[in-house]
Amino acid sequence: MVTRHHQQIPADVMYDTQELLTQLDRLLRPYLLTMTAKERKQLPKMGNKSLSFVEKAYDFATKYPELYPSYLNLSDFAADKADATGLRQLIIGLRQLYDGLESTAVVAGSEAYQSSLDFYHVTRDAAKRNVPGANEVYQELRERFPNGKKRKEETVAPSTED
Repeated sequence: MVTRHHQQIPADVMYDTQELLTQLDRLLRPYLLTMTAKERKQLPKMGNKSLSFVEKAYDFATKYPELYPSYLNLSDFAADKADATGLRQLIIGLRQLYDGLESTAVVAGSEAYQSSLDFYHVTRDAAKRNVPGANEVYQELRERFPNGKKRKEETVAPSTED
């Protein structure tokens, strides 16, 4: 079996990372909003093209405040623009980190599962050869596959002899 995941992430790195995630959450939580999927769907979205439009509109609004509607708040516009652009940068960085974490977790999980299956097959073969202790291990592991092939002994009709 060819493996790609060779190095376990040290426990102290995992601990420090979790602490940093907790710190990030604590820092940002007061400013973050929650929305339902329906609420998200109803909002106009700002992509790359919209971002340049927003930046131009903001620049013009600050250059020509007499054109900015009095019923709107320019400081709110500034805060929205700043957070929209700043959070996009955080999201890009977090998405890259997330993709790396997810890919590594998928590979590590796949390789761990494949190693487990290999061990399971070895214990099954060892149990067939009556290797001491192998049958107990095999019976315990085979519970993972409850709908597997029935053994011949289990499919034979019970004897009516007493």
